[in-house]
Amino acid sequence: MAIETDYLIVGAGATGLAFADTLLEQDPDADIVFIDKHSAPGGHWNDAYSFVALHQPSATYGINRLPLGQDRIDEAGPNKGFYELADGAEVLAYFQSAMRDHLLPTGRVRYFPNSEFLGDNRFRNIFSGEETKVTVRRKLVDSTYFETSVPSTHKRKFAVADGVRVAVPGELPNLWKQAESLPQHYVILGAGKTAMDTGVWLLEAGIPPEAITWVKPRESWILNRARVQPGEQFFEDTISGQIAIMENAAKAESVAALFHALEDAGVMLRIDEAVEPEMFHYATISQGEVDRLRTIDRVIRNGRVERIEHGRMIMRDGEEAVPENSLYIDCTATAVRPKPVAPQWQGDRIVLQLLHVPLVTLNAAVSAFIEANFDTDEEKNALCKPAAFVDSIDGYAGTILGTGTNRFLWSQNPKVAGFLAKSRLDPAAPTIAWLAQNAPHRLAILQRFSEASMAAMPNLQRLAASAIASA
Repeated sequence: MAIETDYLIVGAGATGLAFADTLLEQDPDADIVFIDKHSAPGGHWNDAYSFVALHQPSATYGINRLPLGQDRIDEAGPNKGFYELADGAEVLAYFQSAMRDHLLPTGRVRYFPNSEFLGDNRFRNIFSGEETKVTVRRKLVDSTYFETSVPSTHKRKFAVADGVRVAVPGELPNLWKQAESLPQHYVILGAGKTAMDTGVWLLEAGIPPEAITWVKPRESWILNRARVQPGEQFFEDTISGQIAIMENAAKAESVAALFHALEDAGVMLRIDEAVEPEMFHYATISQGEVDRLRTIDRVIRNGRVERIEHGRMIMRDGEEAVPENSLYIDCTATAVRPKPVAPQWQGDRIVLQLLHVPLVTLNAAVSAFIEANFDTDEEKNALCKPAAFVDSIDGYAGTILGTGTNRFLWSQNPKVAGFLAKSRLDPAAPTIAWLAQNAPHRLAILQRFSEASMAAMPNLQRLAASAIASA
């Protein structure tokens, strides 16, 4: 089969859908074809564990022209007092509705699920094997650059003896069906946000902390959700958090020192205050969740697990005895695989990457706006400088620098600034626009932020260069 389109978008997840939504709004003639290996829109959300939830508020996630959630503040639970966080089922239903009820009815979008991209603008239906050649009149859009991985789809990197019980987080809510053979002990493998979510779920399910072991190869710094809230009611707290980042970045002797200063300022959290974190993935958490997770005091730090046998784990740096009837919960998937950055616009190809870290749907929407409103690759790439995703703490200075550079470029361009002022995906610009009309006196704090940002740039450049040199 052969078809034609203006834009062939590989991936119908959050990034691809957000790009398409804004492109359709900005370019009334654009025709789009989506291909995706999943059977439904939503990308990795199709594979996520059932109790997963957004890190960031629903209010600033998704596609620009379709609100997610009720724009409400949670009144109970560990997220009490903050904007709601959509769970996985809600996010998946949202993206399916975005495709079915919002994009396809335009008549300018075609969607091919269950399809594998073969390169050379070709794809193959996974079930029928039928291949389709696409004539792309304008651009191929790659929205899969970071290869998001989740526990249910990643390949396990440790060996397991026969009869040892291993599960992924998504299987936990079904344990009630095995009431007569429930584990006596639970072992969380991994130290990232999935592991944190799993720990909170186990505790809230009624499992006592002493029945949980947590294998943490590395400790992580975590963003305090209280300091990254959108909306005018949180404006001063959020901007104060950004000022703290910049003022401390200007004088930090090292990235490690910067994190400690931000912990003192209430911007960063860590679960174990006695352990020096080595990891930072922009995971966001509330103080309430941290307090719950601190009750799990059986923590093993012997490196990554290499083999699990009955009653013991063999790790890189030692062995550990574990109760025989234990369930091991594999939370070791790498959510985003760090890759080198490249220009987003590459002739007949657009490679969507991080611009304002870590707001993936905002990045995609801004990229679509720039694609539709500027002419040359040089102009477009000059407005979008991709930033690398961080793994260790050393990369943090580079992401602050990258995000700050892009935000400055956007603020200086009237067209881009105008788009952001009306975009629900931007956590700050619409609030600033609203305050300018309704409470301009509250914007005085922005002068301090601007001054702090300018003062921080030289030291951020030094810290980022040092991280690259030592990598």
